[in-house]
Amino acid sequence: MPKEKGTYACGLDAAVDVVGGKWKPMILWALHSGRTLRFGELKRHISGVSEKVLIQQLRELESDGIVHREVYREVPPKVEYSLTDLGQSLNTALLPLGLWGDEHMQQVIANKVKADNGSNNAA
Repeated sequence: MPKEKGTYACGLDAAVDVVGGKWKPMILWALHSGRTLRFGELKRHISGVSEKVLIQQLRELESDGIVHREVYREVPPKVEYSLTDLGQSLNTALLPLGLWGDEHMQQVIANKVKADNGSNNAA
C-alpha cells in the first residue's frame, strides 16, 4: 500500500517503499546498464515470478517513476521496459547490496539451513 506524500520517517523508509518485496530488486537488476527488455524476456530473467506478480510489480515501479514502459502499436503488440534515470540511480545504490550478497551468500544459506534444522528439531 503506497504511503501518503510526506509520511516517510527517513530516506531509507522511502527507498524500501520503492524496492520492497522479493521481485522489484530482481526486476531492477535484470534491467541494469540501460538494458531494454520485452515482457517475455524480463520474465525469463526472473526465475520463479508469476506473470500476474511481474505485471503488478512493473506497474508499481512505473508509477514510482523507476521503470519506463514503451508500447509499440503493431500486431502483435510489443511492450518494452527500461529503467528511467531515477531507476538507474536506484540500481547504482543497490550495487553494494548485490556485492554484499555475492560475498556472503554461502554464509546466509548456511545460517538458513542451520535455523531450519533447529526449528525442525524443536517440533
